[in-house]
Amino acid sequence: MKILLLEDDFTLSKEISAFFTSKEFECFPYYDGSLLLKKYFPYEYDLIILDINVPGINGIDVCKGIRKIDKKTPIIMLTAFSEIEDKLASFDNGADDYLVKPFHFQELFARITSLLRRKEIPQQVEKKIIIQDLEILEEDMKVFRSGEEIKLTPKEFKLILILAHAKGKVLSKQFIAEKLWDYHIETNQNTIEVYINFLRKKIDKDHETKLIRTKIGYGYYLSDQE
Repeated sequence: MKILLLEDDFTLSKEISAFFTSKEFECFPYYDGSLLLKKYFPYEYDLIILDINVPGINGIDVCKGIRKIDKKTPIIMLTAFSEIEDKLASFDNGADDYLVKPFHFQELFARITSLLRRKEIPQQVEKKIIIQDLEILEEDMKVFRSGEEIKLTPKEFKLILILAHAKGKVLSKQFIAEKLWDYHIETNQNTIEVYINFLRKKIDKDHETKLIRTKIGYGYYLSDQE
């Protein structure tokens, strides 16, 4: 198992690398974001860990750069801050998970194991999902409403897929959070409301028929029927 690590704290980088070695993982450390991007080759690693505050190019922009050429390799962001803006910026640029320093290595390992397990499970992909005038091209990661393409971030696209695959069933915040992040954290459930609002502004705002619906006290569903 090959792990790519971007961490400018030399001591922490060595400790993380040693921990992975004890788990029989290979770890490839970088200390500068711009250097990592220059050296990066798509799908060369099984998982990527990016500290946000690093020299050169910061971790969020590195994540964005990687996602332009590599859509599937799981990415975990590390930061000393816990502001919601950092979390949203990470997810909006393609990160799969987020961990605040200081953290226990066993927690990091649990997050990695979860992401790698999800990666190994074959995903059934529908070529096209149609709900009224909404079209979702799952394989191409594109969404259209009334024939017009709607630009979604990776996390927004994953959220619309979760709702679409439920085929009108009401999904709780907890269920959606676990599907988006693979584990239960209260903060992530609160963030679901933010992403639902993002989707509504992009998908429903300029249309008479609203597709993203709320069942108060239960959760959210995607349907052209109340």
